[in-house]
Amino acid sequence: MDKILIFGNSGSGKSTLAKKLSKKGGLAHLDLDTLAWLPTSTPERMPLEKSRVKIEAFLKIHKSWVIEGCYTDLLELLSDQATEIIFMDLSVDQCIENARSRPWEPHKYESKEAQDSNLNMLVNWIKEYQNRSDTFSYQAHLNFYNVFQRKKTIYAENQESI
Repeated sequence: MDKILIFGNSGSGKSTLAKKLSKKGGLAHLDLDTLAWLPTSTPERMPLEKSRVKIEAFLKIHKSWVIEGCYTDLLELLSDQATEIIFMDLSVDQCIENARSRPWEPHKYESKEAQDSNLNMLVNWIKEYQNRSDTFSYQAHLNFYNVFQRKKTIYAENQESI
């Protein structure tokens, strides 16, 4: 059974690749954005324990899955069960280009206009990837990748052929 974790910077193509793998392999797909944040107007992370409970509920229902996100703290909760990880290590410029051209994500925003109104904030966030030292940072992702002992892949380009 496939249990795949995909991670990387915002705009790196995590969701796109996860959707392709989900469709190709009949895998359940979970975007960690849907359970990492509280439903507040000012973004606030959900307590880690509450996110963990939601992840466990997903795992009870689905035996094969692809889970994607930039939250190393949440990925670490899943690393013992994952059969494979994929680090989307695209350049900052590629991530910005992807973010600017991404389609509407109705599970995150009530409209394309609402999504686009956050674009400048997102581009600035993407630009800081290498400089941050938090759970969303390049260094946290690289450390997660290096520690993982099963199948692992780094992609430096979007994966059109999958």
